[in-house]
Amino acid sequence: MSAPATGGGALPPILLVGCGKMGGAMLEGWLERGADQVVVVEPFAEATAGFAGRITACTEVAQIPPDFAPAAMVLAVKPQQAETALPALARFAQAGALVVSIMAGKTVAGITARLGGTAAVVRAMPNTPAAVRQGFTCACAGPAVSAAQRELADRLLSAIGETAWLEEEGLLDAVTAVSGGGPAYVFLLTELLEAAAIEQGLPSELARRMARRTVTGSGALLAASTEDAAQLRRNVTSPKGTTERALNVLMAPDAWPRLISQAIAAATARSRELAG
Repeated sequence: MSAPATGGGALPPILLVGCGKMGGAMLEGWLERGADQVVVVEPFAEATAGFAGRITACTEVAQIPPDFAPAAMVLAVKPQQAETALPALARFAQAGALVVSIMAGKTVAGITARLGGTAAVVRAMPNTPAAVRQGFTCACAGPAVSAAQRELADRLLSAIGETAWLEEEGLLDAVTAVSGGGPAYVFLLTELLEAAAIEQGLPSELARRMARRTVTGSGALLAASTEDAAQLRRNVTSPKGTTERALNVLMAPDAWPRLISQAIAAATARSRELAG
């Protein structure tokens, strides 16, 4: 299979390595945008079963059709697997395929070295709302990436939500901490609101519905509003009211301000550690 031009229109041939939750979300987004030449390497066949008839599924690199020439190779494996997974894929990078990596922490230089030293690598960090095409992805292009390849990467990433580009790769560690992990923090908030509602005597089913809808509704309001988050918070907070009383607890110097800062710093540090 030959790779068509990387400009507008239908997506060109794509090689996806790893079809877990994020890889699968990206794949669904590409298929919705008309991708019809996608080869997926995923050792667990059940992960690709839902895509049967729409992709070519392989359980190992050796099964990739010999005439397949992807315009882009997307690395969606765990960062701990990079050392063993990447060398077998070097031939695709050396043949000119754009490499898009969503592996946390793994640097452009490290990925390039493992793919033979000449790869055009875009490093990106999406988040799990990609599953409903509401993700946010930050990306950084390596020095070998052409303008056309960067445009292709943007098309691949925008299939799952909003994208933003960084010129400084090191900032992706903070992006990983804030945006990559952010959905987990929001889900934890929802979980805690539900538990607190039950503690105050509300029925469990009502507590769950209320907590989930409060969080999703607030997110929708935030997305629709031109006001910043701080102003929206102030809009909800009546002087000497119940919300103000709660915020006095949450915004104490040793509460959310300190804990969120420490949490993001810890996650950022872990992203840097994963660079190996």
